[in-house]
Amino acid sequence: MKPPQASVVAVSRKAGHGVDKPNQLMIRLVEGHGVEGDAHYGTKVKHRSRARHNPDLLNLRQVHLIHAELHDELASQGYRMTPGLMGENITTRGVDLLGLSRGARLRLGADAIVEVTGLRNPCTQLDALKPGLMAACLGRGPNGEPIRKAGVMAVVLQGGEVRAGDPIVMEPPPGDPEPLKPV
Repeated sequence: MKPPQASVVAVSRKAGHGVDKPNQLMIRLVEGHGVEGDAHYGTKVKHRSRARHNPDLLNLRQVHLIHAELHDELASQGYRMTPGLMGENITTRGVDLLGLSRGARLRLGADAIVEVTGLRNPCTQLDALKPGLMAACLGRGPNGEPIRKAGVMAVVLQGGEVRAGDPIVMEPPPGDPEPLKPV
């Protein structure tokens, strides 16, 4: 039996800051900037707390991706999540996002390519959606180390339109794999 193809489940964007992002029929990724029309669009950091400390930091959080398998896991704990609700721009299925290495590339649809920069650190804004959601997005490894499950962040290497149903092709980075860390 052939494994299911990795694909885009939904695409989302929001012009203003806030956790939830409405689903769209299509989003446009712009090289070096992110999702056109999204609050995190730009070459410099847009994350509000990080921008307050240093507005000149490079934006390593242009695109937020979450795996639909996390939604499935959360549903089994009583948290009904829908694509975009946790702030992601792209909801995927069939991609082990958390298992990717820093620098891994994802081709989304026909043209767009993003490079994974790191993990999203679950924040307290998730608890505004439903109390306890932030903790549900954190696990513990065998030595007690935190396992962040709230998806990955990426930058846009090549622009293009992305839609639900688009295939995803993964390409590992050259050289030795480097584990993801929060960005």
